[in-house]
Amino acid sequence: MKNENYTLITGASSGIGEACAIALARDGHNLILPARRKEKLEDLKTKLEKEYNVAVLVYKVDLGNIEEIESFFNEIKGQKINVLINNAGLALGKASFEDSEWEDLNRVIDINIKAFTKVAQLAIPHLKETNGHIVNVSSISGIEAYEGGSVYCGSKAYVKMISKALRIDLMGTGVRVTDIAPGLVDTEFATVRFKGDKTKADSVYEGFTPLFAKDIADTIAFTLSRPKNVNLEYILIMPTAQASATRIAKS
Repeated sequence: MKNENYTLITGASSGIGEACAIALARDGHNLILPARRKEKLEDLKTKLEKEYNVAVLVYKVDLGNIEEIESFFNEIKGQKINVLINNAGLALGKASFEDSEWEDLNRVIDINIKAFTKVAQLAIPHLKETNGHIVNVSSISGIEAYEGGSVYCGSKAYVKMISKALRIDLMGTGVRVTDIAPGLVDTEFATVRFKGDKTKADSVYEGFTPLFAKDIADTIAFTLSRPKNVNLEYILIMPTAQASATRIAKS
């Protein structure tokens, strides 16, 4: 029987989201991918459809704009969605709270909290119909704050808490909820945080072996593959060299 279900992944134009798209296409998932950089999604679509014979639908959506999220869900209302990977997120700057640019803090709130919440809210009716699975990507920063983290850490604590709340709200519906909390992952994250300063971004990962996007994607794929009676509720994934948000063994 042809698979008519789709996995919706936010933030799939790079990093963990892109790695998830690759890993899940390999496992036979059809994909719905919204992001601002549609040209990157088009390239990914071509590759995945050719290599894995899955259907990939891509949409240009600025997740910082609630109206665009609502319009996107109106476009896909006829699709059967059985997995949501609520992954899109970012940090901007690492100044102390009082010295942070308001525009930066506002953007983090828009993406990490508002967009995250709206996507989950609009996806849940689809997931109830398919007895689906929500995977929220939080962070070690959601349980351990660090200097210069302020709003970013707060936003990831929000993801952690709402994941637990959703588990309670969705109990009995058949919908599973998983919170995946990575430590340091070598992606575009630091480059975005430091606004294109590649030298500063690269220094974050020097002297030890961090996690890579594929490590997180493989863990998510494993989580989704568990039997329906199994819900892996919370997984903290750290590099071997990292023992807390700020303690890292560097050579």
